[in-house]
Amino acid sequence: MFDEINEIQVDPDGYQHRWIDGSAMNMPVGKVVCVGRNYADHAKELGNETPDAPILFMKPATALTSLHEPLVLPEGQGPVHHEVEMVVLIGKRIRKETRLDHVRFSVAAYGIGLDLTLREVQNQLKEKGHPWERAKAFDGAAPVSGFIDARGISVRQDLGVTLELNDAVKQHGHTGQMLFPTFELLSEISQTFTLEPGDVVFTGTPAGVGPLNSGDKFTARLGNIIQVFGSVA
Repeated sequence: MFDEINEIQVDPDGYQHRWIDGSAMNMPVGKVVCVGRNYADHAKELGNETPDAPILFMKPATALTSLHEPLVLPEGQGPVHHEVEMVVLIGKRIRKETRLDHVRFSVAAYGIGLDLTLREVQNQLKEKGHPWERAKAFDGAAPVSGFIDARGISVRQDLGVTLELNDAVKQHGHTGQMLFPTFELLSEISQTFTLEPGDVVFTGTPAGVGPLNSGDKFTARLGNIIQVFGSVA
């Protein structure tokens, strides 16, 4: 479907988008657009108001890394929190698009990922009214799974979004609980940021966020479609 994207220059030692079977996708690596407080229970647990419009922030391509490799956490900057999320890989440009059927057919694939957050750093920045990038956009802050072709998935289903940490369920929600559903969300994003092939959108996290530590083992799941067994270095 998206094989027309040709001659992509790939860093053999860097991140590249992959299918869930591990094979490389012929797709550039773009920016990461994230959505804050898209689950009401998560907004509540952090003492935040429920938004009436999507809260958007971005991470650079250098934040992307493979969820299938041991996670390397920043040192000396306080706790790093996990935020498990369904992620959307863009296959065709979406710019100021309001037709949801066009948005739907611009999605290449779906995956699961972690929006890693330096929580103390974020809180300090928020108190000062400063941007969040130091807490959200560091190298490796957006580990993602391999992707499943969008043609085989209906995200109108109520897909589970789950993180188990050391055999205990820490986060569990469903995409049907998102305040801003997938295609409406992508349409809204495209009014401000043009979404290009290879961009990734993190769609928000359910309640239960908390710290990761060296040696932790985790399982991230998107319904019964994707299951990743991972670890923290």
